[in-house]
Amino acid sequence: MSGILQFLNEFLNQLFVNGFWRIIKGIGLGIANIFNVPKYVQIFRAYAGQLGVGGIILGALCVLLVLAILAGIIFLVVLLIRKYARFRKTVVNQEELLNEVATLNREVMKLSIEKDKILAMKVSQLGLRPGENPYLEAVDGTSAATTEGGEGEEGGENAAATDEDYSRFYKLTQVDLAMQDYVPPVYNNDITLPGIVDMYRNFAASRMGLYYEPKTLRLFLAAFASTRLIILQGISGTGKTSLPYSFGKFLQNDACIASVQPSWRDRTELFGYFNEFTKRFSETEVLKKMYEATYKEDIFLTILDEMNIARVEYYFAEMLSILEMPSRDEWIVSLVPSVWPTDPKHLFDGKLKLPENMWYIGTINNDDSTFAVTDKVYDRAIPIDINTKGKFFEAPWTDNLTLSYKHLEAMFDECKEKYKVSEESLRKLAELDDYVIEHFRLAFGNRIVKQLQDFVPAYVGCGGTEIDGLDFVLCHKILRKFESLNLSFIRDEISGLITYLNKHFGKSNMNESKEYLERLQRMI
Repeated sequence: MSGILQFLNEFLNQLFVNGFWRIIKGIGLGIANIFNVPKYVQIFRAYAGQLGVGGIILGALCVLLVLAILAGIIFLVVLLIRKYARFRKTVVNQEELLNEVATLNREVMKLSIEKDKILAMKVSQLGLRPGENPYLEAVDGTSAATTEGGEGEEGGENAAATDEDYSRFYKLTQVDLAMQDYVPPVYNNDITLPGIVDMYRNFAASRMGLYYEPKTLRLFLAAFASTRLIILQGISGTGKTSLPYSFGKFLQNDACIASVQPSWRDRTELFGYFNEFTKRFSETEVLKKMYEATYKEDIFLTILDEMNIARVEYYFAEMLSILEMPSRDEWIVSLVPSVWPTDPKHLFDGKLKLPENMWYIGTINNDDSTFAVTDKVYDRAIPIDINTKGKFFEAPWTDNLTLSYKHLEAMFDECKEKYKVSEESLRKLAELDDYVIEHFRLAFGNRIVKQLQDFVPAYVGCGGTEIDGLDFVLCHKILRKFESLNLSFIRDEISGLITYLNKHFGKSNMNESKEYLERLQRMI
């Protein structure tokens, strides 16, 4: 036993005393000798007599160089230590963040579980069980508390509800119920287009304090003849939203206002979506108004307020395509892929036929907070500029108008026959088309020509003139495209086009187009 202790004593003594201790002691002595200034002074004095002046100076320089190297080494060591400390701190912070994220994830999971429990309770209250279904009575007259046989939720044969026990379109079903006793009003089928313009202008002024120029109202009403999408654009505060809103009041059918949001990206913002969890369709007010329009002959307006605060070609793309269909029987939008017996009456195969009596009015402010409206949208719409406030005038108190869309369209058809665009005007437009293609590489297109042939007669029927109608279409549907060109390269060509318009249409005509071209020149 004593031998082992002696062995361990000598082994540990050799390892720690003669090994580690001498290393530590040697490092300490070495550091002490590095900073032993008296020893350096003694060495310098011992050799001062042998070095001479030049040697002393050279020796001093060597000492300074060595000191600089040592200082650099110390600086690098300190720098490395600081970098390591920062790196270590970053690692520690990352670990703390990861731990915090993990904690938050656990909290989110707990909240998700709580949310699912709450949703499950709400679903049971919404009608997934017959005894708790608030819509059964509205759909088929059954009681929400008991079955026909008087049995409770657990005792009846229909203890488990199926998808067909309630209407998944709650708002549309309410429209069906409300329209069961609907009696159509007596429409005024004697009113004329100029009469509508004058009557509405007086109504807006006397009843709502809104003042519009007759030309603006003629353009607005004539636009109904050529497209289902009308764009009102201009500076803020000129009554763009008020125009269709007050027109709905005038027709005793309030316009549906859809305030466009920056997040709108697809058709669900207009129609809604089917919730697979609740098995219900989340309907929008726009969809409800569309469905209501299928029951009536009234004129319906949907206002897309600030429509370019999101990209119009995203959320309105399907509508643009559908409304472009030549046959109104093809104006169909699919809402759900399956059919339930309790679906609303005017849905077929999960689809809705868009109402013929609804127009969509978009308002636009052109500023840095909005998106530019593309040609795809402009080509399918009638854009109307409202940049001035209407002047006050004394208007007599005017009643509302009860107007059928069928009578309105009949008046438009009559105008197309009575005020058909003259062959001379069509010839001049064809020649102008060739001129624009040659000098600006732009063309009218068949869609614009068709809109012109629908719009101009209606504008004349509202009290305007053919040349002013042509001027409006040329300015807002064709010359507007010049803004996408490099104006500095077509400056002289614009002057030539103004001369062309003066020569072929007269210096006193096409003023709106010429003023627009002159404004483009000033922008260069």
